[in-house]
Amino acid sequence: MRLSNLADYAVITMCQAALHCGSGRVSAAELATETGLPVPTVQKLVSKLTAAGLLRSVRGAHGGLQLGRPAAAITVADIVEAIEGRIALTACIDHAPCDYEAGCNMKPHWPIINTALRGALAGITLAQLRGPIVAPTPAEDHLA
Repeated sequence: MRLSNLADYAVITMCQAALHCGSGRVSAAELATETGLPVPTVQKLVSKLTAAGLLRSVRGAHGGLQLGRPAAAITVADIVEAIEGRIALTACIDHAPCDYEAGCNMKPHWPIINTALRGALAGITLAQLRGPIVAPTPAEDHLA
């Protein structure tokens, strides 16, 4: 599985926004400059992230963007789902037509796999991403 560029850029944008926690608000243009992403891309991301409640936009002279929740309460799963929709590795989970459904013995297993994947992404918070890199423990090493 590979995230789309937009989902990847959303994680980068949210990490950068988290660096401004406690120091006021930041504009989409500032986030674009700080991340090196194009302004239109960041504006598109900000729109989706705001709609999902992950960012909050404040108007006025001292307006700008701020996190919609504390960084410790925002996960990578939240960010990816704000951009991509529900995390699912296969289309059959969303009841998309499948030529092989009648003989498929994997379909009952995909929800288990998707739940595990979402759980792994939900276990990583924005607060962790903006902090120092911590190597996985041997028990977590199989997730990498």
